[in-house]
Amino acid sequence: MKDSPASSSTDEPPDDDSHSERLRQRFNQMRLSPQFGVIHQLPIPKSHADDAGLLLSSPETLPLRDLSAIDRQRVVIVAPHPDDETLGCGGAIALLCDKGYRVKVLVISDGTGSHPNSQKYPAPLLQSIRSQETIAALGILGVEPNAISFLQLKDGAVPTITSPTFHQAKALCRNYLQATLPDTIFLPWRCDPHADHRASWQLIQAAVLSLGITPQIIEYPIWDWDTRQQKAVSNLSRINGWRLDIQSVLAQKIQAIAVYRSQLGQLIDDDPDGFCLSAEMLTNFTRPWEVYFEEVI
Repeated sequence: MKDSPASSSTDEPPDDDSHSERLRQRFNQMRLSPQFGVIHQLPIPKSHADDAGLLLSSPETLPLRDLSAIDRQRVVIVAPHPDDETLGCGGAIALLCDKGYRVKVLVISDGTGSHPNSQKYPAPLLQSIRSQETIAALGILGVEPNAISFLQLKDGAVPTITSPTFHQAKALCRNYLQATLPDTIFLPWRCDPHADHRASWQLIQAAVLSLGITPQIIEYPIWDWDTRQQKAVSNLSRINGWRLDIQSVLAQKIQAIAVYRSQLGQLIDDDPDGFCLSAEMLTNFTRPWEVYFEEVI
């Protein structure tokens, strides 16, 4: 698998104007896929594409990298729900903070959909708890509370590109990015099985294009780790997968994950159908490496 241009220190940096125009052209050529409900590129001829398959079928074979793969200092981590940033990127966050990168976190949804039938923890209280968990978990990883923002869109209903409220939500994301001007953005994987994750990708990508900025985009999987939800994804010829070595901060990440008691079955006991991260699922986020994807432009 070829290395991403972002990981090579010998490559010349792309011209910002031409790079922005290529991004804009690519976005204009995208279409809505009925299979995933997300934006995809138009199909690449089969002779030029990798075989359709599961990106995470053999994650341990992906190339292992260090922080040199993240070569820009102002970093924004986008989390569809409170906890996704720690599960998917906790190791990266800890490493980046330790090396002095300026890390900010944007949480898209309010997180109130995890336990809709709880009487003890109605939506306003659950929202507050999940925000407090996020602040505490990110504090363990090195992020200050004033670097964390909550967009508080409705959990389970983050607007997709076909939603009437998409442009309003995009404007919120645009304002945030305009204020933070990130060099690197971590996004949920564009084809994640969860609709809120796909919608979050769409919102940020649309906001980036509207601003004409050219950040490094790094995508992280969450629900693709669940083999029951994985789907084969076509047109992978321009997607590079790699692993980030987080062995040195793994204990820190595990400690941060443990803060999310509301999602670990340790707090809310009156909603038997409520969400709970299984031990099996958690093993995917406690390895000594994290998986990331980048599209080669």
